[in-house]
Formats: sequence, structure tokens, C-alpha cells
Amino acid sequence: MTITPPTTTLQGPAIEITGTLHDRYDEILTPAAIAFLTELHHRFASRRHDRLADRMRRRFEIGNGHDPHFRADTAHIRDDASWRVAGAGPGLEDRRVEITGPTDPKMTINALNSGARVWLADQEDATSPTWKNVVEGQLSLRDAIRGELGFTSPEGKEYRVTAARTPTIVMRPRGWHLPEKHIAFIDRAGRRTAASGSLVDFGLYFLHNAQALIEAGRGPYFYIAKLESSDEAKLWDDVFSFSEEYIGIPHGTIRATVLIETLPAAFEMDEILYELRDHCAGLNAGRWDYIFSIIKNYRGRGARFVLPDRSEVTMTVPFMRAYTELLVQTCHKRGAFAIGGMSASIPNRRDPEATARAIEKVAADKKREAGDGFDGTWVAHPDLIPTAQAEFDAVLGDRPNQVDRQRDDVHVQASDLIDLHIGRPITAKGVRDNVSVAIRYLEAWLRGLGAVAIDNLMEDAATAEISRSQVWQWIHQDRTTEDGTAITAEYVEELISAVLREATRSAGDRFDDAAEIFREVALREEFPTFLTLGAYARYLD
Repeated sequence: MTITPPTTTLQGPAIEITGTLHDRYDEILTPAAIAFLTELHHRFASRRHDRLADRMRRRFEIGNGHDPHFRADTAHIRDDASWRVAGAGPGLEDRRVEITGPTDPKMTINALNSGARVWLADQEDATSPTWKNVVEGQLSLRDAIRGELGFTSPEGKEYRVTAARTPTIVMRPRGWHLPEKHIAFIDRAGRRTAASGSLVDFGLYFLHNAQALIEAGRGPYFYIAKLESSDEAKLWDDVFSFSEEYIGIPHGTIRATVLIETLPAAFEMDEILYELRDHCAGLNAGRWDYIFSIIKNYRGRGARFVLPDRSEVTMTVPFMRAYTELLVQTCHKRGAFAIGGMSASIPNRRDPEATARAIEKVAADKKREAGDGFDGTWVAHPDLIPTAQAEFDAVLGDRPNQVDRQRDDVHVQASDLIDLHIGRPITAKGVRDNVSVAIRYLEAWLRGLGAVAIDNLMEDAATAEISRSQVWQWIHQDRTTEDGTAITAEYVEELISAVLREATRSAGDRFDDAAEIFREVALREEFPTFLTLGAYARYLD
């Protein structure tokens, strides 16, 4: 039987906006921006798909017993002591405290007034990727960079940027895996696919703001999320080089800080720095996604790869210590900054005791990071900046960083990074907390909120991923709670019903949808690689 392929008509690549255009959207989705997004997708979209296919192969290999390892074919990069990364750009020399948060106008103003040295302007895990959030987040950033941002709340409260010195902005685009369903890319063969969330977020921010940032004495800086390999880093580096040439700024003007938040990336830190060396400022220890990545990759590998309650997986357990110490050592060897992660504890201004506990936990976390050699750290709330800064001031003093601290005492083996033994049980409370937190977070996410305070912890997509993936693994590895209760789908269904009964319901809430998403990502036989992918496609506008 002969199959004749369809006739292919070649045409110019194009970008098509399918989302609704509201007030001022034309200031972001300009003809120049559309042309730039078209070029980015034309040049890099197919390579993005190749890298995503590589991820699937690697996950399959690990799931079938092939543990990750330090690559033999890149040993020459690790062994060559001569190369260094570009390092800090203007405004990034001192990063001792960075505040993270979404890019809506109110949160943008709060971050710029916070007193932090850096603001991670987050279009990724702290932002629910609604069309409104994607475009209006870009508007907030555009206005803020030009000193034009203001906001008046529905109650009439006005917010303005009043700080004499605002933080340096480092924008975080979505990871390579996420699409932008409101923008279509049509290639030369007429094939139509959803645009890349990474290229959309990066492209719009860079094109509109790079020159203004340079003129203000800073630059176009980015946090790069969810990388799994140096090949993915090379793709970003090529995007950066092309983009600099496209608008006519010097090669190396862009600076990127890569989050090491996947298990495969932990085995390629040197290689990631090397591929990005002309554009790289440092690495960040993205603790929550890192834990999720370990569970995802080892979810079917047996009891010794099962973690206990989420609350027990702290930064002081051996495999997390190995990962962070290797990160500091690798960064400083190459002249790169090592940035610590975010403690989930946050203050509660209505509960002094909860606030005191949060400050105590954050102080201990930041003291450990500063003592380990990190050059800076993250906080999620402005009230925690003095606590974090005090711990780093105590170590750094007047120095902007401690890159000169080489950590020659660190000797991490591949086996150290996958030794998941903690020796703590799974408790009934741990199971229930995971179900409750995931559903409550998803309900807020469906309403357009990406970072949510739940039980005095800051939850985002990464922490929700830990919660749902642990439940999936506990069920499929036939785990029991400390009191002997089998963790089954039926047991979890009872917990889902209890969470829904106890929820404060209101007209228009999304709890039923949130519970359905949780069932899809935690109770079904198949394990979705990211809970956000299916939920975004089906539920978000």
C-alpha cells in the first residue's frame, strides 16, 4: 500500500496571537515584538523539542535502573581549571538578599520597595500562566523599568515605588517544557504549534527593556529555570547571542543565573557553566524543584528511593547537603556566584508566635547558607529581608560576595547525590498535609495566583509538585503510614473529600476543579511530568 505524502507549501514563518487583546496589550504585542518572537521560534523551536525529547529518554533510563553520573565525555571541561564565567554584570555585584515574587503591579511595587539587592521577577513558578498574567506582567515590568508604574487597589489604596535604590531585576521566564497556548507559531511548512513559554517570556521582556536597563546602569538579566542538561544551557546561550546581535548590543551583555533544580543538572554543573560562560553570572540552589525532580526520576525504583514527609526533607539531610556543597564549590571554582534557596517559612502579621517561629527558621537556614559559602539567598516576604541580611552581613561584612572561598574541602561522589536515606517515617499527618496543600494551592492557581501563603508557608508550583508526587509514589510503592495505615488511592480519596468538606467555599471558587486535577496527577496510573501542563491546557484562560 503506497501512501502519498501531502503536498507541502513553503511559506514564511509567522507568529499568530490567539489570546484576547485588552487595554494596553498592544504596547507589549507590538509588530516589532511579534517579528522578534517569530525569529526566535524559527531559529530555536525545533531545538527546544529535541531537548525535551532528550529529557524523556533520560527519565526512562533512570527509571530503568541507570543512575545519573558525571559524564565521561565532558571530563576535560571539569578538569580544565583555566576557564571562568563572565560573572556579575552591573548591579549584580552584591546579591546577598534577593526577594522573589510574581509580576503583578502590586507585587512589583512591593518588591521594588523591599530593600533587597535583587528582585527575581517571576513569570514562572510564582505566576499562574493565565493570558492576563503573562501579558500584564510584562506591562508591569515595562512600566517599572521606566519609572512609570503605579497601582490603586479596589479599596482605593495607592501603591508607588518610593525606594531611593531599587533592586536589580532578574526576570525568570517559564521553563522549556511549558507552552504559551495563546500564541501560535506557524513554521515554513505551515505546521502550527503552541509557542514556547520560555521564548515568549524572554523575548517580550528582552526586546522591550534591554536598552532601557543598560541605559539605567544595569542590564537584561535572567534566571533560567528547570534546566536538565548542558545541551539545554547551550540552547539558551545561542538564544542570548542571537538576541544581542538582533538589537545591536555587545555579546555578553545578557547575564543568566541558572537554577540547579533538577537531578540531571546536578551532575552537569560545570558543563552548564561552561556552555553559558560568556553570559553566566552564577547558579542557584532551587531546593523545592530539586526534591520534586528526585521523586519524579526515582518514583518507581523501590523503597530505598522513597522520601518521608515533606517536612522531613530539609536542607540538612545528606543528599541535600551534598548537592548544595557541590554547587558552591563548582561556582566558586569558575568565578560564579552561588545563590541559596528559599525557606518556605513566612511571617504572619496577625500571629506573632507564627512570625517568631518563621524568623527563627529563616535565620537558621540563612546562617547555614552563608557559612557554607553562598554569596546570597532568597526570601519570599519583605519582612524576612532584615533576618536574611543579618546572617549574610555577619559572614560577608563589607565584601560583596565570597567567591574567593573555594571549598576545597568538598568531595562529592555521584552516589552521595542519590543517597536518599533519611530514616524518618511517613505519617498520616504528612499524607493529609500533602493532599490539603496541593488542592488549596491548585485552587488559588486556577484563580490566577501563583504564590500562595498556606499554613504559614509560601507555596508555589514547585512545592505543590512535591506534595502530589509524594502521594503518587507512596501509593505505587505500597507505603504505609507510621501507624500502619496503607496509603492507597481509596485512602487518599477520603482525604480529598475531607479537604473539600473543610474548605471555605464561595461562589466561583475552583476547589472542585483543583480536586480533579489532583486526582489526575496523584492517583492515576500514569505520572504526568508536570502538573501544570495538563491543568494549563484544560483549565486556564
